[in-house]
Amino acid sequence: MIEIENEVDPVSGLTISSLYGKTEATLEPDPAALAGIDNLIFDIQDVGARYYTFIYTMAKCMGICKKSGTRMIVCDRPNPINGVSLEGNLVAEGYRSFVGQYPLPNRHAMTAGELALFFNHEIDIGCELKVVPMTHWNREQWYDETGLPWVPPSPNMPTLNTAVVYPGMCLIEGTQLSEGRGTTRPFENFGAPYIDPHKLLQRIEKDLDQLPGVMFRPQFFQPMFQKHGGEACGGLQIHVTDRNQFKPLLTTIALLRAIAELYPKEFKWRTEPYEFVSDRPAIDLLYGNTQFRENIETLSLNEIEASWQEELNRFKEVRNNYLIY
Repeated sequence: MIEIENEVDPVSGLTISSLYGKTEATLEPDPAALAGIDNLIFDIQDVGARYYTFIYTMAKCMGICKKSGTRMIVCDRPNPINGVSLEGNLVAEGYRSFVGQYPLPNRHAMTAGELALFFNHEIDIGCELKVVPMTHWNREQWYDETGLPWVPPSPNMPTLNTAVVYPGMCLIEGTQLSEGRGTTRPFENFGAPYIDPHKLLQRIEKDLDQLPGVMFRPQFFQPMFQKHGGEACGGLQIHVTDRNQFKPLLTTIALLRAIAELYPKEFKWRTEPYEFVSDRPAIDLLYGNTQFRENIETLSLNEIEASWQEELNRFKEVRNNYLIY
């Protein structure tokens, strides 16, 4: 959520047109910028979670290409958290935003190229699209099994471990808790000044039988910037012990329920505008509907997980039409 201005590339002298400025209108290219352009090439690494906005920048570019008669070329890259594991509900119609522009689950298990095909047909963008497929990638692979170097796609996605927890831990952005931005392990660290980490650990251990592949370490940390910057925060660090069994979304839901239960007066949802939206809470945009926020204290983890299975199964059927690998 840091605005980027248009710039000039110091090496080539070419213009760099920002696709994330101060207003929502800056999220898509100016059609005039594509005048005389034959191909617009998208060659950017995604992280496999629906909140990560690169895929919606791609979709918006596809829409402008349709209007300008430009061919869109997507150079495919691996889904770093594998192309098999899915989790979560779909974004409801009234809760679409730049962190959930289309009906995808929190963890979609698709590549950027597959999503481009999905958007072009299911969302009816209808641009001239060419996807350049990868070679030697299979759906079960995690990024560290590809032999490719990990290059952080954004400052707060420093490692593959960050991407593994992100499909759940991004929900922390919808609260007043620190999601670890301003530390060297964003989204693996989380907490707030009022939290007793040992008390929180004792509470979350009651749910561990429903949260496979993870353990938690109590800690104090001090973010250098963003929420609670410069303050000592109590919280936990997530340690994924079996990433093939780990459920990032359900784990984060369990953590938020535990904190809301232990600290009902201190725990608060984020109220500031989020990704150019000010009329709905950030947590509803991130979760995709109001159910989690409204039922955080009453629904069990089993009920929450069961609530998204039917629409997730429907998504799987549609998704199968666009899988390349």
